[in-house]
Amino acid sequence: MDVNVTIGSLLQHENAMMKTHHSHSYPLLSALLFFFFVTWSSSGSLLSIWLHQEVGLKAGDTGVIYAVLSVSALFAQICYGFIQDKLGLRKNLLWFLTSLLILSGPAFLLFGYLLQINVLLGSIFGGIFIGLTFNGGIGVLESYTERVARQSQFEFGKARMWGSLGWAAATFFAGLLFNINPKLNFAVASCAGLVFFVLLARLRVSSAPHAMQEAVSGGKVTLEDALRLLTLPRFWALVFFVIGTCIYGVYDQQFPVYFSSQFPTLQEGNAMYGYLNSFQVFLEAAGMFCAPWLVNRLGAKNGLIFAGMVMAMRMVASGLVEGPVLISITKLLHAVELPVLLVSVFKYNSLHFDKRLSSTLYLVGFACTSSVIASVLSPLAGYSYEKYGFAQSYLIMGLLVFSTTLISIFLLRSGKSSSDPLMPQPSTI
Repeated sequence: MDVNVTIGSLLQHENAMMKTHHSHSYPLLSALLFFFFVTWSSSGSLLSIWLHQEVGLKAGDTGVIYAVLSVSALFAQICYGFIQDKLGLRKNLLWFLTSLLILSGPAFLLFGYLLQINVLLGSIFGGIFIGLTFNGGIGVLESYTERVARQSQFEFGKARMWGSLGWAAATFFAGLLFNINPKLNFAVASCAGLVFFVLLARLRVSSAPHAMQEAVSGGKVTLEDALRLLTLPRFWALVFFVIGTCIYGVYDQQFPVYFSSQFPTLQEGNAMYGYLNSFQVFLEAAGMFCAPWLVNRLGAKNGLIFAGMVMAMRMVASGLVEGPVLISITKLLHAVELPVLLVSVFKYNSLHFDKRLSSTLYLVGFACTSSVIASVLSPLAGYSYEKYGFAQSYLIMGLLVFSTTLISIFLLRSGKSSSDPLMPQPSTI
């Protein structure tokens, strides 16, 4: 009892201290997300267009690259999740990602060179680098931000909003820079990585509250704790939901090629896609700001189902409508689904699973599952685009998402069951 009282008192003291860190950690984490997405968008938002128009790859070859990317991201996410949960609030893994961000410009130039020599060799190099840096790395930064947000008492969605703004800001200029010289985008990516380095050096987050929480909730994370997730039916229910919703990543991979083909010239299509994507992500940022409010009222499960249904509707509509205006409208629905999906995933994990495993849950249960499915579907999607066309392929994708979301209504949990193990709470006087 005395031990519990002591731990409770220490937690209250540390929580009070963390509130004072709010004004410091929130803007810095927001800025880190902003420049991470600037790097990602500058190098990757027009990736499929660059591969198609500059390197000269066909849709099927591009699908192979995305498949390798997904496999490398898969392994990165498994390792990243467990390592970050072991590190807690320490920044070791973020420093590793920083080095990759700074090297992103030269890496993409080497990627293009290798593709011209040998498509398979280039695909392996590019897929591994992009998977480790961006598709795997973003989960580390997002889960780290969510962990700090819980302790510093600010909403994750409001910090993640700045990531969307970073993507939008970079994408706004990406199409214009691409038409001048695609290499300019890669230079911007590395410069943003240098800014990320400076910001991370200034970030100071106390690890004391994390250590206190470990004392209350059962000690440091072990491999056994992480593997125990695989025995939980509720974990596999979440994985099943993600299997359907992760199709949006496959949908987005070659959408720029489809969209730019709607215009008289590829140059005009590239520029217009840059404007469209920028506008969409600005809307997405507004959605990130509002999503916590909406999810708190809908509930985590209903938020996931809502996002899945919007996603299915967007894909089906993309296959039914014609012309750049209507296709643009369907693309903008992404600004509704993604904020609700991300916020709901974190809140669902926090409600139904051990909070110590937040990074593992997000990176394995959500991001890693997405990579597995994407690695399988990417080459199939590339084949489908060539054989049946984009519109027909989008209809199939939309129906798959609708089916898995409908089944998930019965699999996902609405709230914590009384039979679920609760985190032990400190006694109070």
